[in-house]
Parts: sequence; structure tokens; C-alpha cells
Amino acid sequence: MSAPALIFRQPALRLIFLALLLLGAHNASVYPYQSLIAIERIGLSKPAFALVLVLASITAVTASVLFGILGDQRGHRRRIALVATVASLLGLLLMLCFPGKLSLILCHGILLPIASSLYGQLFALARLATPGSHSRDTVQAALRSAMSISFLAMLVFWTFGFAAQIDVMAIYLSAGLASFGLVVLVYFNWPKDGTTEWADQRSGLNFAQAFKEIAHPTILLRLLLLGAISATGILYMVLISLVFEASPIRDASDVALYVGLVAGWEVPCLLLLSRVAGRLRRATLLAVGGAVYTLHLLALPMLCDSAWIWVMPLVAGIGGTAIISLPISYYQDLMHSRPGTAGAMLALQKLVSDVLGAAAFAIGTSLGGYETVAVIGSAMALIGGAGLLWVDRHHNLPARQSSLPRSTRL
Repeated sequence: MSAPALIFRQPALRLIFLALLLLGAHNASVYPYQSLIAIERIGLSKPAFALVLVLASITAVTASVLFGILGDQRGHRRRIALVATVASLLGLLLMLCFPGKLSLILCHGILLPIASSLYGQLFALARLATPGSHSRDTVQAALRSAMSISFLAMLVFWTFGFAAQIDVMAIYLSAGLASFGLVVLVYFNWPKDGTTEWADQRSGLNFAQAFKEIAHPTILLRLLLLGAISATGILYMVLISLVFEASPIRDASDVALYVGLVAGWEVPCLLLLSRVAGRLRRATLLAVGGAVYTLHLLALPMLCDSAWIWVMPLVAGIGGTAIISLPISYYQDLMHSRPGTAGAMLALQKLVSDVLGAAAFAIGTSLGGYETVAVIGSAMALIGGAGLLWVDRHHNLPARQSSLPRSTRL
């Protein structure tokens, strides 16, 4: 059975697909415009907004890890997902009804970051609900494509919406509608404990033991390597507007078009991943994907003024497919029987990527320019990919099976 057929026949997977559609629309409504709203409309200073971003990062990691551990300890995954969706809805309602500095800090610094834990919980449910005989990479890549589809559609919608003079604060309305849909979807369709066809085994670990598991060198080393690979995505989002703005022939519309093309190419590439996911090791796919993605990162400052720059979204789509879809299943196999904690590893990986990306940007701009930043980021990704291949060098299972033998699982 193909992955799309399995998704639409299995109620839990169908729920995840629909939830990711709504989550993509939510994210595309809020995150591209939060800095504009915070600084230009609400009146936060740039240093104050930077502190909000730091608060958001800390909150997101804390919530994801705590919710992941609690889900593995006690179950109650539906209750945890409801908390996340309600947090999002409350934050967006604050900005709709009482726009101001306090509302923005609560919304973007606390409530939306808490809601971001839903992403990991959705893939924890996907891990539990996917039949063991089926390639989880294939199913999860197909599920992830839903988020890319709605993200792109919402970007296109707001491109025309802003051209029609819709106020930028209206993004909280579209995001709020998506959040309300998530609350309804989770409340009525998320399977309740004890009613599922699969067994959701409890971890039996207290918080100290669970944190010790995450801090094991086996986990931390791979987290650092995957963070180095995915830091290229962080640098891409930082460089794209700066590089195009500095170009004499590019403008903001080119930025929107480029970002939209990258997101658009991710969708077919995610769906085609199933053709190679069962034939190559997951570490190999991640290393190759990271190497391909560096070509797109290097091209941004070097080919910006050339027509060849418009070939790079395809390259980014091919390379980015592995980077955005495979880490979750990699962590799920690494942390056997801990799907919630494995989902939380994505938040920790993003934190690592943010730190490495910021370091690459600071060093690169002090030593040279945007080209230097791209070179440093590409070097980090290549080192991360090579390191991942090395630490997994003795494990020859294809991606549809565990990338690590049971003896290394904690």
C-alpha cells in the first residue's frame, strides 16, 4: 500500500495529515511577519524583540522536552496535544483583541512556543500508528508534505492579500482560524488512551532518568551533528533577504518568489523520497541531503545577480527534503520506545542549529561578508554529514529499518 493510501485509510494518520495542513497555514501566517509586527506596529525595540526570540527559544525547548517525557511516562498524549493547541489559540486571541507589547510577549514568547511542541507530538503519534512493516520514513515524508503544501498556499494568499492592502495584523485572524481548527481536530479525533489498536508502552523513567537518557553521549553527539547539518536552513532564512536586498537587480518580491519556489519544490521531493528511503541508510541520505543543500546556500551570495539563481530552489528542495523529514525517524529509532521524547529532540536540534547558525553568521560577517557566512555554514554541514556517516559506519540497515542496533538504544 502506498503511503498516501495508508494515510487516508488509517484514522490516526489522517488526523496527523490534516493537523499538519493547519499547522503549516498557522506558521506561514505568523512567523514571516512577527518581526515586522513587533518592531513596526507594536513598537518593540530591536534588542527587546531579540529578547522575545530568546524567551521563545527557551520556552519551546522546555515545553517540547517536558511534554515529550510526560507523554512517554504517562500517556495522555491527547491531553498534551490539547494543551498545545489551546495555548496557540489563546496567544493569537490576545493579539487580536488586545494588541500591545504585553500581548506580543505572551503570544510570541510563551504561548506560541508552547504550541510548537505539537509538531513533535504529531510525529510521536505517527510513529505509534504506522504499521511496523511499512516504511516509517515514507509515511512521515508524505505527512510532512502536508505542512509544506499549506505553508506555500498561505504564503501565496498573503502575497495577494497584502497587495490588496489588507492590514498585516490580519495574519492573526488566519492563524487563529487554523488554531481553532487544530483544537477541534485534536479534541474530537485524537485517539483516547486505551482505545488504540497499537500499544503505547510507558517508559517507566522518572524525569532524572529521562534527562540522563537525553544527555547520553550517544544521543548528544548525533544531536550536534544533525544540528550542524540543519544549521544551513537557519542561515538560508537569514541570508536570503539580506543578499537579495544588497543586489542591484533583486527586491522583496524576488525574496518571496525564491522562498515560495523552495517550499514548492519540497512537496514533490518529499513524496518521491519513498523511492530511495528503503535502499539507503538514513545517515547516508542525511549526509547527501546536507551536501546538496550547501550548493544552494553557496549560490545565494555568489549567483544572486545571475539567472542561474532560479535553478537553486530545485536544488534546495532536493537537499532539504532529507533534512526536514528524516531526523524525526532517526531520533525515534535512536530512542527506541520513546516516541514523545524523540519528537522533543527536534526542538533541541533547532536550538543547536540556531546557535551554530548565529555563530557562523557572526564569524562570517566579521571576517568577510555573506559569501564567508555561506562557506562557513556549508563547511559545518559537510562536517556534520561526514561525522554522522562515521558514527553510524558499522550500521548497514536501510532507512526503513532502525539505523542503530538495539544494543546502542538506551
